[in-house]
Amino acid sequence: MSVHSEHPSSELVDERDATANVAAREVESSTRPSISRRLFYWWALLTAALLLVILGAPAILLSLLTRRNLVYRVAVRGGRIWLRLIGVKVHVKGSENLAPDKTYVLISNHRSYLDPPALLTSIKKRLGFIAKKELLRVPVLGQGMMYVNAVAIDRGRSASAIQRMQAATERLHSGVSFVVFAEGTRARVGELLPFKKGGFYMAIQAGMSIAPVAIKNTDRLMGKGTSEAGPGTIEITILPPVETEGFSTEEDVEHLIEKVRAMIKSELGVKSVPPVVAEG
Repeated sequence: MSVHSEHPSSELVDERDATANVAAREVESSTRPSISRRLFYWWALLTAALLLVILGAPAILLSLLTRRNLVYRVAVRGGRIWLRLIGVKVHVKGSENLAPDKTYVLISNHRSYLDPPALLTSIKKRLGFIAKKELLRVPVLGQGMMYVNAVAIDRGRSASAIQRMQAATERLHSGVSFVVFAEGTRARVGELLPFKKGGFYMAIQAGMSIAPVAIKNTDRLMGKGTSEAGPGTIEITILPPVETEGFSTEEDVEHLIEKVRAMIKSELGVKSVPPVVAEG
C-alpha cells in the first residue's frame, strides 16, 4: 500500500505564490518611478513658467523702458535657478578648448529642452542660439528671444532662413558665439540625426572656428516624446575647435560636417542615423 505525500503539491503552490509576489513587486516598482517622473515633469514645466513670468516679463519691460538689455543676465540667472529647482547639475569638460578672446560657432547635438539652459548657464561665452520660429509664439519666451541673441528661422522657407542666418553671422563679429543644434530637432535616446548645413555655412562665411559640443544625459532627464522627467547630471564636452579657413565649396562643407559629426558621435558613443548630411 503506497502513501502519497501532499508536500510536493503544497510546495508547488508556495512557489507559484512566491513567483506571483515577485512579479507584483516588479510591476509596483516599475510603476512607482513612472508616476514620480510624470509628476516631476509637470513640476519642471510649472517652475519654468513661473520663472518666465516672475523674472522674464519684468526684465523685458525694464529693458524696453531703460533701453538696457537686462534680459540676457536674467536669462542666465533664471536658467541656473530653474536647473537647481529641478535637481539638475551641469558638468562641463573641455572649457580650455575655448579661447577667451575668440568667437565660435558651437555645433551641438540636441536631445532635450534642457539643452539650451544647460549651455547658456555653463559655457563662459556670451551665447546666441539659432532657434525654430515656433518658439516666438511662446508667451514671454518669444518676446525675450530678441534680447538673448536668439535668431528664429523658418526651416520651411529657404530664402527667409538664409536671411536670418546672415543676421546671425553679423552678430558673430560683435562677439556673440552662436549655438547651432545641427540636427534641426531633438533626437531620441541613443541616436545622432543627420546634420544640416546652415551652421557650417555660417561659420565659413564669418571665418569663425567651429567648436563641436557633445551633450549627454539630457534625454534621460527630459527626453523627446515623453511626459516624464527627473533629476540628474548633464555632461557637456567641448571638443577641440575645427578651423574653417580655406573652406568654400559644397564638397568642403560636406567634409566639414562629416568631421565635426564624427567627433560628436565618438564622444557620445551612439548609433548614427544615415545620411550624415541632411537634405535642405
